[in-house]
Amino acid sequence: MTATAITHLESFNPATGESVGTVPVTPPGDVQGVVDAVSRVQPAWARLSLQERGAYLERASQVVLDECDEIRDLIAREQGKPRNEAFSMEILPTVDALRWIARAGAEILSEEKVPMPQVFLKTKRSAFVYEPLGVIGVISPWNYPWSIPLGEVALALMAGNGVVLKPASVTPLIGERIVSVLERAGVPAGLVRVVHGPGTGAVLAESSVAKVFFTGSVETGRAVAEACARRLKGCVLELGGKDPMIVLDDAHLEHAIAGAVWGGFANAGQTCSGIERVYVMRSVADRFIAGVVAGAQRLRVGDPMSWDTEIGPMVSGEQLESVRSLVDDAAAAGAELRCGGPVEAPAGLDGAFYAPAVLTGVTQDMRIMREEIFGPVVPIIVVDSEEEAVALANDSDFGLGASVWTSDRERGERVAAELQSGMVWINDHMFSHGACQCAWGGVKDSGLGRTHSKFGLYECVNVKLRTWEGSAVRDAWWYPYDETLGKALHSTAQVLYGRASERAAALRDGAVPLAKLGGRLARDAIRR
Repeated sequence: MTATAITHLESFNPATGESVGTVPVTPPGDVQGVVDAVSRVQPAWARLSLQERGAYLERASQVVLDECDEIRDLIAREQGKPRNEAFSMEILPTVDALRWIARAGAEILSEEKVPMPQVFLKTKRSAFVYEPLGVIGVISPWNYPWSIPLGEVALALMAGNGVVLKPASVTPLIGERIVSVLERAGVPAGLVRVVHGPGTGAVLAESSVAKVFFTGSVETGRAVAEACARRLKGCVLELGGKDPMIVLDDAHLEHAIAGAVWGGFANAGQTCSGIERVYVMRSVADRFIAGVVAGAQRLRVGDPMSWDTEIGPMVSGEQLESVRSLVDDAAAAGAELRCGGPVEAPAGLDGAFYAPAVLTGVTQDMRIMREEIFGPVVPIIVVDSEEEAVALANDSDFGLGASVWTSDRERGERVAAELQSGMVWINDHMFSHGACQCAWGGVKDSGLGRTHSKFGLYECVNVKLRTWEGSAVRDAWWYPYDETLGKALHSTAQVLYGRASERAAALRDGAVPLAKLGGRLARDAIRR
């Protein structure tokens, strides 16, 4: 007896357990057909000018703004992010990103002249041209189900590509809404398509898409990279994070405390670049820890649809148990839980809630300092020097973001240079994901490539070099080869690149072969 195939994917509110809606499942065998359908629409889009493509994205920005209340509440109901976070961390960044991509993208992706300063290349004209790849696959996560995929889709569209989007299976309605917004803005129907359901992400990576943007776990990211490598195509991977926060003895302490509370607990800690490790100098540790504990205890856990809620539910009971396991392991090994932990769902709700937790007495070898927490937990280690803090911060398989907190800019920049990460913020943390002009991505197990910024746009194109030669004179280094050519080339190298004191002699010694070669080229030009 065969199991009945799943035809629809149901989305549930993580705070209440109620159904939010359903979407049709895409059978894995149909994914290539979706890619093929997008590839038939994409060429017409690619023929539009950069300014024309940008105009569609600017209209999409306005559509997001027009529909922002509905989108905000959909994010709160389907993902569990509090309303204010849904707006500040998801909607507002995409309104700005769509406009930045439209305006800056038209300049960044314009044909770029390549200077040819070499004397022997003066007859040539060169340029970089940025051509679309075709169809790009975007496999997006549940923790930022609106801003991450929409930003990547917009980069791909600006570069002239079509897109197949695979949203996370727990936030499928948000993925559908992204396509709805773009089509309302006039983006051609079928240029961006969505696939849903188990197995579709893996099949999308193995399909004929030209490149894959993936955000998710290290394990799945490796599988995506392997699938792409076998097909000799590129991928951009934004994987796990274990971001350190270094609090130096001259930090503005109240500011650092507030930053630790927000950076560690926003989105219930379910953020790749959230603060997951804190290294604080001993001289300020007591005041800092007391401030973070007090700040954590003040945060209000509740219904993400309530305006005053600051910590919504975990995305699932399984995620809460994963966090509980790491905290219990640390406590068993000697760490002290200063506040927080699992709590009963507030009245009228039925989700998995975890109050913001602060751990002290932590050691670097504990699992909680090695593995990604992805929950509202801030473990703190007291250090005795800047050097110790940097060494511990770099002692990780991850390298997404990091922050340094100090009143001395020069000191902060010196420490930043020593940290192994894709981004370093001084006296702030992770805000730049909301500024599309800033690059986003990590090193080590945190991923490959970059999204956002000009580098994100370059990930979406084939960089082609195009040159022009007027053909008045053939290249000097072409056949026939003889001693005259050899001496002329040697003399040219000495004159152009040799020591200044030797150039006159090189020109004198090479005058005859250079004259002979020049005459040969001149006669060849006359014959043409």
